[in-house]
Amino acid sequence: MSSALHDLLDLLDLEQIEEDIFRGRSRSAVIPRVFGGQVAAQALVAAGRTVPGDRSAHSLHAYFLRIGDPGAPIVYTVDRIRDGRSFTTRRVVAVQHGQPIFHLSASFQIHEEGLEHQAPMPYAPDPETLPTAAESLPAYAEHFIDSGIADRLLEARAAVDLRYVGAPPYGAVGEPREPRSQVWFRANGKLADDPLLHVCLATYVSDMTLLDSVLLAHGRGGWAVGDVVGASLDHAMWFHRPFRADEWLLYDQESPSSSGGRGLGQARIYTQDGRLAITVIQEGVIRVPR
Repeated sequence: MSSALHDLLDLLDLEQIEEDIFRGRSRSAVIPRVFGGQVAAQALVAAGRTVPGDRSAHSLHAYFLRIGDPGAPIVYTVDRIRDGRSFTTRRVVAVQHGQPIFHLSASFQIHEEGLEHQAPMPYAPDPETLPTAAESLPAYAEHFIDSGIADRLLEARAAVDLRYVGAPPYGAVGEPREPRSQVWFRANGKLADDPLLHVCLATYVSDMTLLDSVLLAHGRGGWAVGDVVGASLDHAMWFHRPFRADEWLLYDQESPSSSGGRGLGQARIYTQDGRLAITVIQEGVIRVPR
């Protein structure tokens, strides 16, 4: 296991300070605010720790309310909304400096057999044939507004092996393209056999690249290039089938719309053998600086 992955797992190992109340901390971010995927993953950890072990997360719906302060702890309060025979519902509020910064509702279900079908996995090249972030990011450094951004991106994503199938938004500035993006990802090391941990790792990664497809549609490079500013607004995930976050997962992303200073990204995450594991939808603020 890489030291970066060890640090990320430590970040997700929340401190319980009272019944249904947990405290988390933040890691250094590329930009001076808490990474949205981190607070979403920590909130899901908090919810999951109040749920019986025979129930797995099947969906989450979340809103990012305020920018998080990476220098202050985050307190997660869990409300036990419902404990049914098949489903368990939890609501989590993340608080900093006395104000809510994030709200999550999550639902958990016992294992059941039922009808089965799925959308087919799209074509993507073998992830092992694609360049790693360490191999590809330096080539784009000339596009960044800050010479240190490439190094900070590599540090922020060191816990995850994330490989773009095509050029990322900052690699094709000024060239509008089809609003679709694909990345392969997996944890940078072996994880324990805890289903909640794998779901939380995927939640963490899901906020990294989902709005790339919005940027591609307009030939924008993103915050690192300085031609847009933005932030996540809301985030939803549905977990369809078991998966391991330490094995390759294909994140197939597209954007059906952008308007009103907002962009919508939707995606499907597949295991390498073609099983549809997760569906993700996110809307974010995306504004062109004046």
